[in-house]
Amino acid sequence: MKKIEDVNMKELEKAILEINEEDEIEPEFVVESLITALKAAYKEHFGTENEPEVIINDKGILEINVTKKIVEKPEGDAEISLEEAKKLKKTGKNKLKIGDEINVKISPKSFGRIAAQKAKQIILQKMREKEKEIRYDEYTNKMGEIVTGLVQKTGNLVIVDIGNLEAVMPRYEQVKNENYYVNQKIRVYIKSVRKAQKGDVQVMVSRSDKNFVKRLFEYEIPELDEGLVEIKSIARDAGDRTKLAVYSSNPNIDPVGTLVGQKGMRIQNIINELDGERIDVIEWSEDPMKFISSALLPADIMAIDINEEEKFAQVIVSEKQLSVAIGKAGQNVKLAATLTGYKIDIKTEEQFRKILENMEYGEDEFEKEINNEKELTFEPEDENVNKIDLNEEVEEEKENKNKKILEGSLKSKEVSKEKALEEDND
Repeated sequence: MKKIEDVNMKELEKAILEINEEDEIEPEFVVESLITALKAAYKEHFGTENEPEVIINDKGILEINVTKKIVEKPEGDAEISLEEAKKLKKTGKNKLKIGDEINVKISPKSFGRIAAQKAKQIILQKMREKEKEIRYDEYTNKMGEIVTGLVQKTGNLVIVDIGNLEAVMPRYEQVKNENYYVNQKIRVYIKSVRKAQKGDVQVMVSRSDKNFVKRLFEYEIPELDEGLVEIKSIARDAGDRTKLAVYSSNPNIDPVGTLVGQKGMRIQNIINELDGERIDVIEWSEDPMKFISSALLPADIMAIDINEEEKFAQVIVSEKQLSVAIGKAGQNVKLAATLTGYKIDIKTEEQFRKILENMEYGEDEFEKEINNEKELTFEPEDENVNKIDLNEEVEEEKENKNKKILEGSLKSKEVSKEKALEEDND
């Protein structure tokens, strides 16, 4: 950064010293901010709208120059007497006359305390704005990445220190069976970055997002990073179970075995990170019958009828395999539907035979029978459904915090009044 020898006001020096080098703010921006601040300080001190010129001379020293008009009786800072003008002019002073203009060098040392304070405020404000821009760009580039942080606060809105700012993890981005505690070291997925009020950077992180699992695999399995194996789709019931569909264009590579590893060593590291969450890895196929059949594992499928246009799959299983195919609370088939993108209807062989028999009774009877079986039809889930707006959660958190502060203040006042009454009684 260039020398600023001529600017030695203590307030400005303090402002510049408060700029953290770790913020990676360009020296040019600091100089520009200082120039803006000096212009404002000049106007504040001299009470004028006359625009000064702030430059860096050949020696790297900041100079403040203002153009003044020579008049007989100066009124205001934009004017100067002929006598004063001649004192300032080193050469050609005798050629000066009324009506001429002269550049006058102003020393920042002459600025008053209020002007210096204003300059400091402008510098710090510009630095804060620049820091926010740097943070925003930094974390925008980190979106979709996993970072390690320390839990600062728990509850509906978990606050996580991720280095140089605090990120928020709302309830719907937390894992239902995970318990967080203050100072806990956790890994989180950067889901979104936005500018909130006053330009503050707000980062939302997640541990329940399906892409958190995907990124964990990408960090753990080099073949994914190298493009030898690809995760085609993923479906997750956070904290309980995840299904991944993987694919490799290389016939010599087993995509499922690559992710699982020998004796499950590779996948075990990810399961440990997810606190024991079950992970099913299946091979993706462009054949929807084969893909859906694999997605419904561990169930044995008897038959599948596909309607590709409507993205619908009619699945037939034995009576014993029905509960396996559906899963607890419909989890297995819901994940399979989300993984494949197909609406899946599961029926036993007996149920399907009965429907075919009822078709003989007419359309009305057939429709009635179909409606009776609708509870076994599952559609791909939209993971954005029922999510609360993050702004509402943040504002609610602020409101609760302010309420606690107010309650504490009122309680403190009551205690003070009680002490005062006791002293009066004594």
